[in-house]
Amino acid sequence: MRAMFQYPEVSGRTADMLDAGPVAELARVAEDGGWAGFAFTEHPAPGLRWLEAGGHQSLDPLVALGHVAAVTSEIRLLTYLSVFPYRNPLLLAKSAATVDILSGGRLILGAGTGYAKGEFHALGVDFDERNLLFDEALDVLPLHWSGEPFSYNGRHFSAREVIGLPRPPQQPIPIWIGGNSALTRRRVAERANGWLPLLGSKELFSTTRTAQLTAADLPEAIARLRADAGPRGTDLDVAVSYNDPSLQAADADFGRHRAAIAELEAAGATWVIIPGRGTRAEESVAFLKRFGAEIATR
Repeated sequence: MRAMFQYPEVSGRTADMLDAGPVAELARVAEDGGWAGFAFTEHPAPGLRWLEAGGHQSLDPLVALGHVAAVTSEIRLLTYLSVFPYRNPLLLAKSAATVDILSGGRLILGAGTGYAKGEFHALGVDFDERNLLFDEALDVLPLHWSGEPFSYNGRHFSAREVIGLPRPPQQPIPIWIGGNSALTRRRVAERANGWLPLLGSKELFSTTRTAQLTAADLPEAIARLRADAGPRGTDLDVAVSYNDPSLQAADADFGRHRAAIAELEAAGATWVIIPGRGTRAEESVAFLKRFGAEIATR
């Protein structure tokens, strides 16, 4: 089981995104400490009411991952999640290819359809078209990354004999899709390289507009997904967020957390994603080192 650190989200309207520590420093500490991945979420235009109700801000994930790529050499780089409908798929393809090229083939493009209506409106994207736009992106991305001329008539664009160069090292860049719906699982089984299931409270599923999934449901859900994917099933990654705040306490019981993460692995997960907390930089560094020594390298 490989461990991915998600750079802390910041709640509220005035918090500083870098309170948790300089990105470059935390990325180097994570890689040196045995973590296998580093992730950023995406919210380009969060609403004020949502922020004041506990919503979170973020850095641009692809720009931030480009920064991480420059100071690391092995750690994988994940967008968790990039909301595909927010971006023209050709621009998304170029940005993702750029990070993959600059990192030497380390990007994983975590993808979601999105759920924040206000953010869709702010970006000029029709919320009701999000699934269509998502599927268009799944069509266009590998065409762009192939380095071969292609044409595509999309919902809001028409590309005629265009070509995306240079080609990214990974052919194609892995795409992991987040969510629990039947549609999401079908997309993963047919068109993606990994699944990002959501586990959590009822409020989480209501907010993110996806089906409820519990830890008890996970083994059967993963087994069904792999079966539906056919020969590709054994190669699919499954990355599960482990969001227990007590893990990052100074007196954390790592034995208990190690056992809980081992249960996720036994269920079929291949990665565990640990969301960072909006703490001071020195606390983030200390946690990265402790987790690396107690869990990530064992």
